[in-house]
Amino acid sequence: MKRNVIEINEELCIGCGLCATACLQGAIEIIDGKAKLTSDSYCDGLGMCLPKCPVDAIHMVEKETDSFDTTRKNIKLKEGGCGGTAITTFDRESVPLQTVKTITNTQKPTESRQSVEGVIQSELMQWPVQLKLVSANAPYFQNADLLIAADCTAFAYGDFHRDFIKNKVTVIGCPKLDDNQYNQDKIAEILKQNSIKSITVVRMEVPCCNGIIHAVKEAMLAAKCIVPYSEVVISTDGRIK
Repeated sequence: MKRNVIEINEELCIGCGLCATACLQGAIEIIDGKAKLTSDSYCDGLGMCLPKCPVDAIHMVEKETDSFDTTRKNIKLKEGGCGGTAITTFDRESVPLQTVKTITNTQKPTESRQSVEGVIQSELMQWPVQLKLVSANAPYFQNADLLIAADCTAFAYGDFHRDFIKNKVTVIGCPKLDDNQYNQDKIAEILKQNSIKSITVVRMEVPCCNGIIHAVKEAMLAAKCIVPYSEVVISTDGRIK
């Protein structure tokens, strides 16, 4: 089967071991001072190791190889994890439909967005939100105004819930660290299976965020579903540009 796995350039590798520590599947070992992928079947293709490499010696490639060994999902978390926490393992494609949920905001329209304690209420309408985890046929997508946001935007823009998430179904992804083709295909599937009313894309001003725009536009073309569409760009200091 053809799928994404990592490839390590041993000439560049300095054997620091940061990639091996980051890999939840235990797929990378330091052997003779170099990082090595012990088996393609151990690599889930998620790329948690990529941003950890200080010399850019690891890249994601698509090739014909063995399927991922699902018995190794989050093997390090299952063995250890944070003390006192319960570990939940998600399939990287999507979570089962029985685990998705619609979140009802019990706040009355006339009430303040802040409680008496001064806590701003969430505007999130559904769970999960990560594009890799949502099911394309989840019921909350039907007749939805869809917000597709780059991961960093909600951290950069202070009032993200009120100005963007409110009254929208939200999915997030990272065009730099994710497989952008996967994101494009998932968005196309959402469009094919649901009557989406509109799409708002929120991205950062940095160049790598252009990928999320490309994924959404190509998905609409692939799905033959052109809906009302808007883009918002957030600066790194938290302003709408």
